[in-house]
Amino acid sequence: MTPTGSALAAAALTGTTLTGTTLTGTALTRTTPTGRTLADDLHQVLTHVPPEATQQAVGYPSLFLLVVLGSLVPVVPTGAVVSSAAAVAFHHSSPLALLYVFVVASCAAFLGDLGLYWLGRRGVRSRNGSRWLARLRARAAPERLAQAQHRLREHGVLVLVLSRLVPAGRIPIMLACLLAAMPPRRFARGDLPACLAWAATYQLIGLLGGSLFREPWQGVAAAIGLTVLFGAAPAAWRRLRPTPADGEGRAAEGDG
Repeated sequence: MTPTGSALAAAALTGTTLTGTTLTGTALTRTTPTGRTLADDLHQVLTHVPPEATQQAVGYPSLFLLVVLGSLVPVVPTGAVVSSAAAVAFHHSSPLALLYVFVVASCAAFLGDLGLYWLGRRGVRSRNGSRWLARLRARAAPERLAQAQHRLREHGVLVLVLSRLVPAGRIPIMLACLLAAMPPRRFARGDLPACLAWAATYQLIGLLGGSLFREPWQGVAAAIGLTVLFGAAPAAWRRLRPTPADGEGRAAEGDG
């Protein structure tokens, strides 16, 4: 947009009146009847934050839809979404804002998991399978699936709670439950506390990010960074931890 267009937009949104017969490249430096320059008005427009009522009216439905979508299509970073929402809610004056984020996030995650499990059961029962079951199989490595099936046999639905907290652990456990023909009710009983623990964990990350800075957008950036770090830590630990084969190799070298 040209300086003239920016000046007109700023004037229209802020209610100021442009003076002078024409607008040139120096229009942004001209003063308005209120004594402010158009550059000041434009800066106010661009940095204006909607009131809390507007944020809540738009934010909570958006949070719900994004978490449900992320549960059905495991490519949306739902943890970062919840952490960002918690960081913004931390700066709200309403004492119930954080509670609303927790309730919306946990309910959306629970409904999304139930929907994905139902779609997966249709694929298991069908002779030709389904694209949803194929997507679940594609996102679960064979060794991860074997570990999930072993843990499910040993600990039952308790592994659902940990699967929600461990990055990339939800899909292998859900697929193991599908292959074990776990009834939906039993899956729901284990998945409900898992979703509550998941929402609480990422909300705490968002609270930590929001408390570090005064501006909400800075808290959101910090929350996203902490979420990425939290998600990458297990993978980094698995790569740095020596495997049994490495230990045997080192022992053989020592004996030689």
